[in-house]
Amino acid sequence: MKKKAFKVLAKINKAILPSYTKQRLDLSKASKIQMAIFGWKVYVTKNALD
Repeated sequence: MKKKAFKVLAKINKAILPSYTKQRLDLSKASKIQMAIFGWKVYVTKNALD
């Protein structure tokens, strides 16, 4: 159940949140909100794949 919820959340993230890797964002120069979004997407993706 938990894994399925994370998979749905990952699809929502992909549709709504920006992709910083496609934008070639330098993480050392990213703002705090960009880092928070990036961290959230990593967390959701990690849990969706487990």
